[in-house]
Amino acid sequence: MWTPVLADDVETVSGRLLSAMRRDIADGVLTPGEKLPTHRDLAHRLGIGLGTVTTVYAEAVREGLITAQVGRGSFVAEQASLASPADDGTIRMSQNVPPLAPAQRRFAATFGRLRQRPDLVDHLGYAPPEGYAAHRRLGGEWLKRVSGHDAIDLSKLIVTTGAQQAMTLAFDTLCKPGDTLLCEAATYFGMRSIAQVGGYKLRGIAMDGEGLLPDALDQAAAESGAKVLYTLPTLQNPTGRIMSYRRRMDIIDVARKHDLWIVEDDLYSAFAIGTAPPPLAAYAPDRCIYINGTSKALAPGLRVGYMVLPNSEQFDAALRLIRARIYSPASLGAMVASQWIEDGTADEVVAEVQAEMLARGAIARDTLGSACEAPADPRCPHLWLPMPEIDAERLAARAMRAGVEITPPSAPLVDAGAVSGVRLCIGAVADRATLSAALDRVAEALRERDHGVV
Repeated sequence: MWTPVLADDVETVSGRLLSAMRRDIADGVLTPGEKLPTHRDLAHRLGIGLGTVTTVYAEAVREGLITAQVGRGSFVAEQASLASPADDGTIRMSQNVPPLAPAQRRFAATFGRLRQRPDLVDHLGYAPPEGYAAHRRLGGEWLKRVSGHDAIDLSKLIVTTGAQQAMTLAFDTLCKPGDTLLCEAATYFGMRSIAQVGGYKLRGIAMDGEGLLPDALDQAAAESGAKVLYTLPTLQNPTGRIMSYRRRMDIIDVARKHDLWIVEDDLYSAFAIGTAPPPLAAYAPDRCIYINGTSKALAPGLRVGYMVLPNSEQFDAALRLIRARIYSPASLGAMVASQWIEDGTADEVVAEVQAEMLARGAIARDTLGSACEAPADPRCPHLWLPMPEIDAERLAARAMRAGVEITPPSAPLVDAGAVSGVRLCIGAVADRATLSAALDRVAEALRERDHGVV
């Protein structure tokens, strides 16, 4: 019976399972007419949610990969279609990216400016492992503008190839395999992937309307002996919650009490300018590795991240890892980002993205009503629909059958007993009309849930 290998090539567990099915059909591991495991059996053998398997089988039927026969089961289609999933008509609301139109409109003009730069061809060579000095300086200016962090030490700032690389460097600097990492009970899937590959154990911490609970963190730190906390204080992913100033101070107090290092992911600060307090790193720079970047606010294809280390020892350790693994960060994306920061394009893009997210958020809240938890800032690019895990899995499956991919609970949940729900990424959809159509299908799936449709 088919037991797929789930490669870490897609953000969600459902996406990884679907990718494995496509791959095994293409490679002949699954042959035409072959019977597939039942939903329950495959979920049990892979240790994943039943709703996740149901979601994937439904999508595979839509793509023509398999057929489902009532009373008999699911079978590999005789002529399985392996067309790109981007061409299958599914509206994808599972990837947290900004609307790209504001950046796209300015991209051609940017190359005109870059051609006039005397240092253009220098970027074809190796950059220093910490990034070019100009990129670091402009990155520091950007971080101050989008986060309110006014005390950034440029001598400890590293330009990375995306914030994901910065996170990997942070954990590899602070941890060894087998160590426990503390995080919110529902957290960023990419961090869970890093923990899995690095051999780190995750312990989810209970949350309330402001995110991480200090008392729960205090207890978990005492019980686990963990020395690292990963947290998203501003527009927490997936819930969209913001820690107040007082809550941030309480979290820092607990970190100092237990000698915890804080890895602070501040990627969504650009959507909460004027709403969120400055980051934890502004109040405890000696205890925080601060991470931000351009993927959520400008364009993910730039692949530009910034990390600020708390001391010279950790800064040097991160540089050694960079030299060993990639030798030098990619500099062309950082050059574009720096150009945008310097000439004001970045601020223009952020303002347009914020306005678009404000409009999209209003559409979503109007369509979904009380099922959608109001984010701490209405410009938040992701929305949280809290519900029990089994309901969330079924909602994700119903939405997929209706042609809308949303983030199931299996992706962000570390402790399903503390928090559960589904995430909707409203920035990923091409335009507002498509968003409205997708939200209508999600709303219908919610009504089916309320009427007991499985």
